[in-house]
Amino acid sequence: MGSMQPWHWAVIIVAVILLFGSKRLPDAARSLGRSMRIIKAETKGLSEDGNQANAQAQTQAYTEAPQAPAVPPAAAPPAVPPVQQPPAAQRDTSI
Repeated sequence: MGSMQPWHWAVIIVAVILLFGSKRLPDAARSLGRSMRIIKAETKGLSEDGNQANAQAQTQAYTEAPQAPAVPPAAAPPAVPPVQQPPAAQRDTSI
């Protein structure tokens, strides 16, 4: 009862042919096949690019020599002197 019988498939095929026409079905199948090939090629290219980038990063990490830690410079004076605020009694509060 729940499975599709052969005559069910026949009715579905006839309905599809009547809806889309016999000329459009081969074009649609060809277009679907092209799309699937493009998707397959793109996913393969993405996985190859990911593998190459991963391998390149690993070899670069192993070939680079570890860098010495940066030594902070001696206490240098600041480039710009700090702005000094006038005392509260000398501030101009009239606006």
